[in-house]
Amino acid sequence: MPDIRPTVGSSALVLNATYEPLCVVSVRRATILVLTAKAECVSDGDGILHSAHEQLPVPSVVRLTRYVKVPYRTHVGLSRRAIFARDGGRCAYCRGSAETIDHVFPRSRGGLHAWENVVAACAKCNHSKGDKTPAELGWRLHSIPQAPRGVAWRVLGHRTPDPRWMDWLDLPDTHAATAPAEAA
Repeated sequence: MPDIRPTVGSSALVLNATYEPLCVVSVRRATILVLTAKAECVSDGDGILHSAHEQLPVPSVVRLTRYVKVPYRTHVGLSRRAIFARDGGRCAYCRGSAETIDHVFPRSRGGLHAWENVVAACAKCNHSKGDKTPAELGWRLHSIPQAPRGVAWRVLGHRTPDPRWMDWLDLPDTHAATAPAEAA
């Protein structure tokens, strides 16, 4: 078995037999899939894995040799990190650097903890807003909050994609350096 230590790009994109993106796995898991002939390496990463008898390039993208039917979730899970990724780390009210999350329609007044009601906010705006709505304060949101959509969110979640994965994620090259928040 090759010595598999974490590298800078220590994850690999897994494609179905039809080249449809499925998920992201560790380089170790991707290497095991290649060595057991369950997948083939489509794109190499940085470095070489060495064993006593073999050398294998670090896989960056692997394709399964057999088609796997996967029932996808219809929604992306709501998390603090995903909210910051969706909003680009900016406050929804003043566009400053976000430090907290805020419920647009306050929970104390019946607001839901849902994608359409949660935004990233700076501490100053969040404190000033309190349990009021933006309309009551005369504020406006810079963008309407909504659940993220698309292949990038389904496969990557809040992760920043490796630039070598762009051909399979159907993202424009301009988004290669950003989180999937803008790919929806």
